[in-house]
Amino acid sequence: MSDNSIVVITGANRGIGLELARLYASRGCSVIGVCREASPELKEVAARIIDRVDVTTDEGVARLVAGLEGEHIDLLINNAGLLQDEKLGRIDFDSIRTQMEINAYAPLRVAEALVDQIPSGGKIANITSRMGSIADNDSGGRYGYRASKAALNAFGKSLAMDLKPRGIAVAQLHPGYVKTRMVNFGGLITPEESAKGLAERIDGLTLDNTGSFWHSNGEELPW
Repeated sequence: MSDNSIVVITGANRGIGLELARLYASRGCSVIGVCREASPELKEVAARIIDRVDVTTDEGVARLVAGLEGEHIDLLINNAGLLQDEKLGRIDFDSIRTQMEINAYAPLRVAEALVDQIPSGGKIANITSRMGSIADNDSGGRYGYRASKAALNAFGKSLAMDLKPRGIAVAQLHPGYVKTRMVNFGGLITPEESAKGLAERIDGLTLDNTGSFWHSNGEELPW
C-alpha cells in the first residue's frame, strides 16, 4: 500500500492496530481507524475515525458500513481481538463464546459487509495468532483463544478461495509475541517491530500466495 491507498483498520485505537495506523499513515495512505472509543494517539494519525463500533453486533457492523458508504477500500485489516485464559477443570464457556465472537465471527462479519467495496487488487489481512495452529500446539490450555483463532484461520482460508476470482487476496498473519496490554506488556517485540513485519507480509501478499498463514517475521506457519 502506498500514497492515497485507503486502509481500514479495526481495533485501531491502541497496540498493534495503532502502530499499523501510524505506519500506513507515514506511507501517505488514508487510514480509517475503527474502534469502540477513539484514543488521542489515533486521532493524531488517522484521516478519519469511525468510533462506537462493536464489530460483534449487527448494529455495530451497520454503523461501520454507514460510515464507509461510497468509499473504496484498498486494504482491510481485521485486528480487533481478545485474549482470555481457561484451564481444564475451570473452563468458562461464556469466555470462550466471547472470544469466538470477537476473534472469529467479527472479522468474518466485517469482511462480508465490506467486500463489495474492495476492488480487484485489494487485500484483506486477518490478524490471527500462532496459537490458532493445531499442529503447533505443544502446551495446551487457552481453549477459547486457540479455538477462536483456529476458526479465524479457517474463515480466512475460505475467504481467500472465494475472493480469488474477484482479484482480492487474503492473508492470516501472526503478529509475534508483542508487548501490548493484551499480554500485560510481557512480549518479546515492540508493537512498532510487529507492525513493520506485518506490513512487509501484506506487501508480499498476492493472488499466488493468497490464503497463507504467516508469522510477521516471514515464516510460513503450519495449520
